[in-house]
Amino acid sequence: MHYKTLGNTGLMVSELCLGTMTFGAGEGFWGDISGVNQEGADLLVKTAFDAGINFLDTANVYCGGQSEQILGQSLRNLGIAREETVIASKVFGIMGKGPNDRGASRGHIMTAIQASLKRIGTDYIDLYQIHGFDSHTPIEETLEALNDLVKQGYIRYIGLSNWAAWQVMKAVDISRYRGLSSIASLQAYYTIVGRDLEREIVPMLLSENVGLMVWSPLAGGFLSGKYKAHAQGEKEGRRSDFNFPPVNLTRGYPLLEVMRKVAEKQDCSVAEIALAWLLHQKVVTSIIIGAKRLDQLQDNIGSTKIVLDEESLEMLDKASQLDAEYPGWMLERQGQYRQFD
Repeated sequence: MHYKTLGNTGLMVSELCLGTMTFGAGEGFWGDISGVNQEGADLLVKTAFDAGINFLDTANVYCGGQSEQILGQSLRNLGIAREETVIASKVFGIMGKGPNDRGASRGHIMTAIQASLKRIGTDYIDLYQIHGFDSHTPIEETLEALNDLVKQGYIRYIGLSNWAAWQVMKAVDISRYRGLSSIASLQAYYTIVGRDLEREIVPMLLSENVGLMVWSPLAGGFLSGKYKAHAQGEKEGRRSDFNFPPVNLTRGYPLLEVMRKVAEKQDCSVAEIALAWLLHQKVVTSIIIGAKRLDQLQDNIGSTKIVLDEESLEMLDKASQLDAEYPGWMLERQGQYRQFD
């Protein structure tokens, strides 16, 4: 297991992060994703920790807080010292019936942090992330509230999730101008079958030295290896009833065939190739892996041992590359004017 600094901080996090969205039992949306009880969670956390994973990601909205609670209990059950872990949680989603029980306002943030700390059973959260962009709350209000929490010792670093490039950049500049705690990371969707992040967000993250945590690296199971073009109607896996994240199947199925060839060459699973490809991307700090079963987690952990050669990377890049889009193709063309070699 390798470790990287989280953005422009000194915090060292493992290249794989254990996601706990599966912890707890819910209904509807959460019923399709969750289902891991305390005993199962203990096994997953122990396996991850034994493999060198020190980074754990949760959110208050996961199964109505059950995820945070089960995670905290697992650490106590396993006797894992708090200082040996890096716990990340999030705030933004609906946590009550009132209009102020959601969003990124000062009021909701200050209430939500106390509830999360109590559920996890800890005095502080290492990385506190705003789970989505709140169009009703000034960014300044959100950042000031988070900065106060850092000063009070309730959180140590600030992160964002699912924000557009211009929104992240605005937050970065406001923090600098006002002397507030800086933005350490962005949690976002990024996979070999969904490379949209590369158009605007990746260049911005690299420019501003903001870390990237990747969620759903297997595209909601599409890159697990069990889906095939000739069986598009099959009822297998949660994607059959819940197509999220959305995948362009016209591009996705041919890519899967290329990934299978690379997987055979490496003697590993398609899922491991999907994760290994991400680990080869400079912008990626840590990949969030979630699992319901031990074998799934072990397979994902195996990706850290895979080294893709130049030929394999070229094959994967060619099969998954984005279509040219303005202003990208114009920037590339005009950028040649300043090349003198």
